[in-house]
Amino acid sequence: MGRIEAVTRMDPIGRDEAREQARRELEKSIYHRDEPSWLERAWRRFEEWLNELFQEAADPAAPGNGGGWLSLVIIVLLVAVLVGLVAWLMRGRFNIRSSQDALLDDLPSTAKDHRTAAEGHAAAGRWAEAVRERLRAIARDLEERVILDARPGRTADELAAEAGLALPDHADALAAGVRIFDDVWYGDRPGTREGYATLVALDDALRSAKPRPLATAEHAGAPA
Repeated sequence: MGRIEAVTRMDPIGRDEAREQARRELEKSIYHRDEPSWLERAWRRFEEWLNELFQEAADPAAPGNGGGWLSLVIIVLLVAVLVGLVAWLMRGRFNIRSSQDALLDDLPSTAKDHRTAAEGHAAAGRWAEAVRERLRAIARDLEERVILDARPGRTADELAAEAGLALPDHADALAAGVRIFDDVWYGDRPGTREGYATLVALDDALRSAKPRPLATAEHAGAPA
């Protein structure tokens, strides 16, 4: 009897309150942990959109395919944008001048001369010239320390390749430094303070680097 009285005394839950409680319950993370993220949903929608475009563009003159030609135009525009973006990102990388122009002039110079010139350009905000002179300082310093042969006509790309063999721990940094130089001088990109700072850090690191021992280099590929 007492149980029946307790049940009858409970406050009834109205429809709106029940709906609100259900909504709160369903908002708990435990019910959404297996759902895709917003990025996954966005990528799926993009894939679906692309598939729809290609299906419509496959036969633009088909009856009932009203958006076929428009889809074809959109695809052409997308390809053009993609090609332009890749060309912009890669400009300077394959410029023929970067594989032909000598980094150092024929006139005698020292690494100190180029570092002084680089600092002067940097102080004046001439970052492109500062980048070039700092890379020249690196090249001349490696020649002065007999890590590289003093060879006239060496290009920046050859500097990265040859110095990378002698100093393998710095090969990636050398390639990155030369890429900054190529971007500025052959890719029409502006020189920047950050780019120059990267060359300065590379120069400092190389000045204290020791080349790979010749015996190791010569016998690395020799049969046992």
